[in-house]
Amino acid sequence: METVEMNSVSLKRPHSEDDVANADEIKRQKTSEKSKTGNDSGQSIETVTEHPDKSLLEDTKNEIIPNEESEEQEEEELEDSDEDGDPESFADMMKHGLTESDVGITKFVSCHKGFSGILKERYSDFVVHEIGKDGRVSHLDDFSVPVDDEDPSEETFTVLSDEDKQRLEELQLLKNKETSVAIEVIEDTKEKRTVIHQAVKSLFPGLETKTEDRDGKKYIIAYHAAGKKALANPRKHSWPKSRGNYCHFVLYKENKDTMDAINVLSKFLRVKPNIFSYMGTKDKRAITVQEIAVLRITAQRLAHLNKCLMNFKLGNFSYKNHPLKLGELQGNHFTVVLRNITGTDDQIEQAMHSLREIGFINYYGMQRFGTTAVPTYQIGRAILQNNWNEVMDLILKPRPGAEKGYLVKCREEWAKTKDPAAALRKLPVKRCVEGQLLRGLLKYGMKNIISAFGIIPRNNRLMYIHSYQSYVWNNMVSKRIEEYGLRAVAGDLTLKGATAVHIEEGDVENYTIHDVVMPLPGFDVIYPKHKIGEAYKEMLVADNLDINNMRHKIRDYSLSGAYRKIIIRPQNVNWEVVAYDDPRIPLFTTDLDKLEGKPLPVLPTDGKFRALKMEFSLPPSTYATMAIREVLKMDTSIKNQTQLNTTWLR
Repeated sequence: METVEMNSVSLKRPHSEDDVANADEIKRQKTSEKSKTGNDSGQSIETVTEHPDKSLLEDTKNEIIPNEESEEQEEEELEDSDEDGDPESFADMMKHGLTESDVGITKFVSCHKGFSGILKERYSDFVVHEIGKDGRVSHLDDFSVPVDDEDPSEETFTVLSDEDKQRLEELQLLKNKETSVAIEVIEDTKEKRTVIHQAVKSLFPGLETKTEDRDGKKYIIAYHAAGKKALANPRKHSWPKSRGNYCHFVLYKENKDTMDAINVLSKFLRVKPNIFSYMGTKDKRAITVQEIAVLRITAQRLAHLNKCLMNFKLGNFSYKNHPLKLGELQGNHFTVVLRNITGTDDQIEQAMHSLREIGFINYYGMQRFGTTAVPTYQIGRAILQNNWNEVMDLILKPRPGAEKGYLVKCREEWAKTKDPAAALRKLPVKRCVEGQLLRGLLKYGMKNIISAFGIIPRNNRLMYIHSYQSYVWNNMVSKRIEEYGLRAVAGDLTLKGATAVHIEEGDVENYTIHDVVMPLPGFDVIYPKHKIGEAYKEMLVADNLDINNMRHKIRDYSLSGAYRKIIIRPQNVNWEVVAYDDPRIPLFTTDLDKLEGKPLPVLPTDGKFRALKMEFSLPPSTYATMAIREVLKMDTSIKNQTQLNTTWLR
């Protein structure tokens, strides 16, 4: 085995009438790339499309703020309002973005000749199925609801008028001064009253009901059982003791990330997002299938959402006594289509055999580092240096490249005035990191940046220092492979259980490159006993950091470190080359297609284009795009792909 330096491969596509006809369709496709907040519980997905949208550059780690639905809706509309720009001008702006070499991604393990292909020309070309801790792959294949005599009738979901639901929601969320809502019973029968009672209690957790006579008419009165504490908390006495407290279900979603999906489900169910749990987050531009658990919401209520939600389907319901925990998964199974490939059959066979037998370098993918001219690892480095003025400046200062217009204006105002209030007025979307930091500066003042920065949600803050760790790891692994190749050597590290030990000279023959791990810098790790150990120290010294003192005076920012395998060999690797004419047709069937009885797509035997269909399984905290990078031998950065992919749209 030999290592190969990375070379950019030009992505070109034959011009044809169909290309022109489909250009508008492809231009409308949008891309969302997310910098992960410690997303080590599941693979991350990068996006390389024909025409990435400017929206991929905004910070997407926004929290839902309770009781601010109107502000959220307004901000969502603003976030989605920017139209796609001209692809060439966007590519020009992306000249300021990162490339793989900027973050230490420089090596390959295989020796085949690279070829080009288009990743995620359609979001449906990237399908992710979660693998649970028991090894079972999540599939949506059953819409049936567990039979339960205590479930309310189907009429529960239709008996209340839209006006009643609006009034009840305002009461539930304490949005007005009313202490109760009266619902007149038009058809006064005991059965009718029972259905209304059930509807209010099941659809609006936290509310109680009673029946009253008023002027000879029957009314159902809804009121708060225990004030604000009852808000969105399921009533204990209403849940059968024989039923598990958590409803587990499979969530099938298209073009939505996991947190967005949970926020949507929460709004429709009128509950708080924190009653949902999951094993790993899945990104937006894909079809993903994963298990979700929710506290004391019936399968019947969840199944009812299938009638009113777009791009979501819920199924495979069951009741259990436990929630789900981040990191409990074994990994994810990927089905990926690379369209318009240029490789010969021999090249493809060599590439896929190498992926199956050797694997790929376990680099942290590009989305770990952001997409703008200010990489997230630079902010992380400033935090570790305790340089808070630099942290503030890096987040708020003007930067070249593609950004939302209101962010550009906000940054310009900040550079001109250094006035948090003035800059905040330029920012209609205040849930972004910039808005949160500015609000913190308003609250605590310019001399207390640490507290101001602390207003940003913890996961977002930790994202920056994890990004720096990843940056160091990528660079050190590239140096390790350059220096010693793809074999275990004395001084390397391997894991014995959860403990890292050095490989001794006499034991080298007992290990392969697949046993070798490298540390992410921290106070609780050891380093290799060869040149790379010294390289770690040199890199941190150059960044004004002490590798022997990775504890920070603020506990959250103290890095304990971790170990990560340098080579990953995917499991269950399969592939097929197919021909196609129309770039808009799907090249395989999804879980939903199968449930709906859609037939397999009929493909020509000799089409205009060729596609590579790949399947493989990866463990947690590995990046599917790094596996695809090894196959194509292409730079997966948005900067590179944007500039290459816009050529055929000219």
